Amino acid sequence: MYDEFVEKSVERAKKRVVGDPFQVDTEQGPQIDGDQMEKILGYIGSGTRQGAKLLTGGHRHGDKGYFLEPTIFGDVQDDMQICQEEIFGPVQAIQRFSTLEEAIQRANKSSYGLAGAVMTKDVGKAIYASNSLRAGTVWINCYNVLTNAAPFGGFKMSGTGREGGEYGLEAYTEVKTVYTAIPTKNS
Repeated sequence: MYDEFVEKSVERAKKRVVGDPFQVDTEQGPQIDGDQMEKILGYIGSGTRQGAKLLTGGHRHGDKGYFLEPTIFGDVQDDMQICQEEIFGPVQAIQRFSTLEEAIQRANKSSYGLAGAVMTKDVGKAIYASNSLRAGTVWINCYNVLTNAAPFGGFKMSGTGREGGEYGLEAYTEVKTVYTAIPTKNS
């Protein structure tokens, strides 16, 4: 189903609304600054140089602001930079796999583990895969769903600690331990 997935992904990317994040129909706003936009364009260039197939996007969107076209690469290999590093931009790197075990093993081989997604009609496979992936967040049949009620943060080199939820409060607390010697024992 690789070819069908790639085709639908490209079709969807071409329809994605890029623009003012304050407009209701906008799906993708700008990057945070010019440096981040250039960093993402560098990753896109790396993907092309390393032999991934650029299927759509890959350029700046418009001539104002820090907008990028939704970008999709196919035929991505494990050793490519776009597969090994966190891009934090509108870039999708699509890979082929034969078995669920292979997909999990290859995903877990990454040094990063911020988030992942599992798309399947098989609930058993979804639960198995989500439990097996070394990522701080795993979405099943959805993507980028966030709420402040749930903790968010990565595994491995994808950050420390959590934002949101009960675990997110730890960053705002100072835990203190006080030891007191009691000179007379009365028991």
